[in-house]
Parts: sequence; structure tokens; C-alpha cells
Amino acid sequence: MVLSPGITAFYTAPMAAPVARQRPLTVEEYLLLEETASVRHEYVAGEVHALAGASRRHNRIQLNIATRLIGAARGGSCRIYVSEVKLRAASTIFYYPDVVVACGPPGAHSHIEETACLVVEVLSPSTATTDRREKALVYKGIASLRAYLIVHQDTHRVERHYRDEGGEWYYADSTAASGAVRVPVPCPEVVLTLGEIYEGAELEAGDARDERADDERMDEERA
Repeated sequence: MVLSPGITAFYTAPMAAPVARQRPLTVEEYLLLEETASVRHEYVAGEVHALAGASRRHNRIQLNIATRLIGAARGGSCRIYVSEVKLRAASTIFYYPDVVVACGPPGAHSHIEETACLVVEVLSPSTATTDRREKALVYKGIASLRAYLIVHQDTHRVERHYRDEGGEWYYADSTAASGAVRVPVPCPEVVLTLGEIYEGAELEAGDARDERADDERMDEERA
């Protein structure tokens, strides 16, 4: 696909990997690419990354969260999106969060949100490092953001980064083992329970082993 003179977009298999090209894409070229691409791409300072498909368990957890938030937001000003709407997390960074809530005035672009209040990412083995490190840092730079939830697949565990009224960021870890089974959400204002988040999301063969190894590695890096 030729985007403009001197640049061609080459598609890879759907995975979290850079897409080969001749030079970095501008934001305008990236947005043009997304209009006709058969695979979604995230964009970080000129680098374009194709996104992999989600597992059934990942999708069920994602929809459980979105459904609960949609119900809580009904009649209010907040908008909830799942996967298909781009979030402009910085001037040269575009992500596709698993769930995003925006409560400010909508922008002019019908496929982009810029005023996220809540972002949720469901961990997968291929994205865990990015979700817990790079994206956590970038999301905290969004002026309108009040909370970022990182949701694990193999265990009932939600890591919550949240901003207080003074603008300070804090971290909380909700797990069934610790007894912290409630996850407060600021927008829309509601409390999710681990039971609601993981309802119907049974583990399949190999899921627990792969995700547990990833969790252990990430916890060691946080220490």
C-alpha cells in the first residue's frame, strides 16, 4: 500500500511487532493507513505496531468490564469504548486500549478519543511488559486520566494506578487471596468486584502456565 511518494506500508501477520517500512510514519500518514488497514496498528513516535487478536478469555473479561461500566454510565456524560477506538495518549502516541472511558467533550475526529478518564488493559503474554511499564508511564501523562487498570487473565488480580484530587498517583493491588475483591472506578463512579470482572472467564489449557510465568517475571522487574 503506497501512502505517499517515497513510503510504502508493508503488513505483517497480526502480532505486537513493528511494521516494516522505508522511514517512520508521520501522524497524518498513520491515520491514513488506519482508514484502510485490515489489521489495527498502534503508533509510537513514528513506529507502527500491528495488534494480535485476543483469546476468548481475554475478550470475556474485557466485555464484562465494559458491560458493567456502560450500565453505570447510562444517563451520564461518559462514553465507553472497547478496542476499536484509538486513544491519543500523547501528541505522537496512539493506542487501542481494551476499554477506555471518556467523559469530556468529544473531539472532532470520529475515530479518536483524547480525554480519557479511565483506561483498562487486559494482560496477554505478548503485551504484559508494554502494558505494565511503557503504557503505565504514558497513560499517567494524560491530564484527564484518573485511573489505569491492569487486569490479569489467569488469576483474579487487578492492578490499579489512580490519581487523587491533588494530582498524585497511587498504586493498589486487588486480589482474591488478599481479600481485596473490590475495585473502585472513578468514571463512571462505580465499584467493580473481581467476581463481576471474571464471571464466565474460565481458564483453558495452557493459559495459567503461560500467564503465571509472565506475572512472575514482571513482579521481579517491579521489585
